[in-house]
Amino acid sequence: MTARLRFGALLMVSAMLLAACGDQSGDDTSTADTTAADTEATADTEATGDTEDPGTTEAGPPSAGEPVQIGMLLVGPQDDRGWSQAHYEAALAVVDELGLDAPIVLDKVNPADRPDITVEQAVDDMVDQGADIVFATSDDMKDGILAAAAAHPDVPMIWASGDSAWEDGQSFAGLDNLGNVMGKMEYGKMIAGCAAALKSQTGEIAYLGPLINDETRRLANSVYLGARHCWEDVRGESSAVAFEVSWIGFWFNIPGVTLDPTQVVNDFVDNGADVVVSGIDTTEAIVRVGQRAEAGEEVWAIPYDYEGACAEAEASCLGVPYFNWGPAYLGIVQSVANGTFESEWVWNEPDWSDINSKSTSAVGFVQGDALGDAAAQLDEFIAGLASGEIQPWTGPLNYQDGSVFLAEGETATDAQIWYMPQLLEGMAGESTSEG
Repeated sequence: MTARLRFGALLMVSAMLLAACGDQSGDDTSTADTTAADTEATADTEATGDTEDPGTTEAGPPSAGEPVQIGMLLVGPQDDRGWSQAHYEAALAVVDELGLDAPIVLDKVNPADRPDITVEQAVDDMVDQGADIVFATSDDMKDGILAAAAAHPDVPMIWASGDSAWEDGQSFAGLDNLGNVMGKMEYGKMIAGCAAALKSQTGEIAYLGPLINDETRRLANSVYLGARHCWEDVRGESSAVAFEVSWIGFWFNIPGVTLDPTQVVNDFVDNGADVVVSGIDTTEAIVRVGQRAEAGEEVWAIPYDYEGACAEAEASCLGVPYFNWGPAYLGIVQSVANGTFESEWVWNEPDWSDINSKSTSAVGFVQGDALGDAAAQLDEFIAGLASGEIQPWTGPLNYQDGSVFLAEGETATDAQIWYMPQLLEGMAGESTSEG
């Protein structure tokens, strides 16, 4: 979820959200896992935007061995069956494992749903309530969490998906209390692409993208590489797989601001795609494809982010690549408890001995009922990724404009994959927000 941010594009989106959705802050203040006092404090902050001087309220980090109070900011609803719910359930798992108090949670932290509260204000409020660590769980929280970390240097914080703690990265901030964690979802997306190619009857695969930045490009590219490998090398097809990307403009649907993902899915299917792979936070792709399948069409979908997303339309679901934030978050919270927290950038691979291990694997893939006989071939692809026998990020590969990305035999570095400037040659769709 990185130097993922393209600053200009984000500012434009934020301005649009504020202008179009400034009346939506309203009554929806979902802080279900706070105490009553916590909820009241959060509501007061949202209503006024006021916070106390953090220097007068911080008690500093907990002593070694003391219970840790978790604070968490979610960009979408905590029950979105996608990105935000995956983070939320990880926090609950950590609390259960360590016997902690319920996490302080504020969801829908975005300019459309909460135009009157900033990330920095929300962090101030959580610190006032006693948070010993704060997780900011969205790419577009970058500016706010950087400011909050600077304002509260004694409170450990995590910006999930970012690269502010990567010394060799492009956005190193040098904040000792702000770390980053991300799962190597590129593997999950390659598995998704392979599943799509193994099932497709038309060779036309569509990708429903959110906004355009380094992260979303590298994930879309990963789906394409997995699809291309399994279409050509596993199935032995002589024609190229058709792969179209369409971006809606944000992580989830905002009526009047983004493209309607349901309509985009309709357009994909109407234009011949029989598999839709989702890259957005929510479940419109699997829901709409499921509806069209129930009406008699041979179409399938692959949702994203959340292990249980196939439940939206099991008969049409080929599987779901999902994040398991629990192991990383557990280790981070334990480091806060024992006083060993360090600011570091962590990009966790799957546990290849069991990618669906709840206790060890950062990224998993649940095969869907609709995969059918292709399941065995997909297992072989996964085994090839695990052993290194299959290496889709190896050249020759070109960018969409024809320039060289990787020469013959060259394998991409972490930095080349993380900071992805374009889609790859062979993909249809925009590589930049300027088109």
